[in-house]
Amino acid sequence: MSIDINTVRKVAKLARIRTTDAEAEVLVGQMNNILKMIEQLGEVNTDGIEPMTSVIEMHYPEREDVVTDGGIPEKIIANAPEQAAGFFVVPKVVE
Repeated sequence: MSIDINTVRKVAKLARIRTTDAEAEVLVGQMNNILKMIEQLGEVNTDGIEPMTSVIEMHYPEREDVVTDGGIPEKIIANAPEQAAGFFVVPKVVE
């Protein structure tokens, strides 16, 4: 895959970055270099490697995922600045 000047201009417009023609020409080369580096990563053999979310192994405490109503609706609704029939009253935001 190769990036041309029109693609750079389109990306710059979407990112709302103002570029001159000279800057766009420089960006063409830089973006193509980035794509070459990404293609090199695709050549790395990752067979047998599990995906990870961090370079440090982390264990998080787990709990049973149970849906509850909280059991304290009266205390929760007491925090509302305005309430009606056990529900929060909020101002209308869409007309």
